Amino acid sequence: MGIVNLDSLAYGIDTDFRRSLLQGIALFRGIDAESMNDLLPQCGRIDAKAGQVLLSPERENHCVYVVLSGRLTVHLGSLDAPKIADLGPGNCAGEMSLIEDKDPSAFVVASEDSHLMVISHTLLWRMVDRSHTFCKNLLVVLSERVRSDNEYIASSLGVLRQAERNAHTDALTGLGNRHWMRTMFEREVTRTLHANRSLCLMMIDVDSFKAFNDRYGHIAGDRVLVAVAETLREFLRPTDLVARFGGDEFAVLLPDLKLNQARQIAERLRQQIAKLSPPSLSTIITVSIGIADRSENDDVATLVQRADAAMYGAKEAGRNRVAVAPSNE
Repeated sequence: MGIVNLDSLAYGIDTDFRRSLLQGIALFRGIDAESMNDLLPQCGRIDAKAGQVLLSPERENHCVYVVLSGRLTVHLGSLDAPKIADLGPGNCAGEMSLIEDKDPSAFVVASEDSHLMVISHTLLWRMVDRSHTFCKNLLVVLSERVRSDNEYIASSLGVLRQAERNAHTDALTGLGNRHWMRTMFEREVTRTLHANRSLCLMMIDVDSFKAFNDRYGHIAGDRVLVAVAETLREFLRPTDLVARFGGDEFAVLLPDLKLNQARQIAERLRQQIAKLSPPSLSTIITVSIGIADRSENDDVATLVQRADAAMYGAKEAGRNRVAVAPSNE
């Protein structure tokens, strides 16, 4: 990779054409070409082959690279990471590490054969001293770089938050999933225990769901699960915690409710879900619900086990009904 002088930008060509060349470079925009006549020949010029690494966090940088033709890409973490920026003609790279006097924070690679101007560390500061316009342009470049980094960070945070939501949310119904349920239910059980407040848990299962799927298909079955989930969201209080336990089963934690109150809510909920069946279906959508109230020794797993046993008792008793777990005192 040889370096040659940029004489053509300072001598031997028409002044207007020289000025037009400089105007296409962000660092030199608005600068009087004549004021840089003695400094421009001290810049270098290199031909970078596609795939050539120009900047790396693993080595010191002493230059600013200005793209005259071709294209560079920027990668965080590793060369195999997706690019976070493209640098075309007129853009530069390396100025941040020179200003900070630190190793580069990213990899910069030629994505195609590229022709680059090279400004050394010493020459960069001489240009800053020579021209207020150059100094301003450098600040603009740095500002745009910081803004771009902030946008990338904001975008990355958005992706992380979405990934976190996906990790805790059931994709079909939008309710909390088992992972979310384990965390949130345990937190609420602990809170009510310390506050000596009542708490009940409902396990809800769609009756004869496998037969429904076999008869009407899985798409119709998914619609039933979504409709049940929406009913739970609309019918229950904002303080109640609702999760899809798995398959056609849902779990609902009811803080600050006594067993008789929870049973009344479960009965009204059962009746509400029975109204979901459209006239076109000969099969009525019903649910069986089991309820358990927390005793002093109950944790989430024990509550779920007791409510689940009550729910299966409701199914064995004929489905479409509410059953209460025996006291665990």
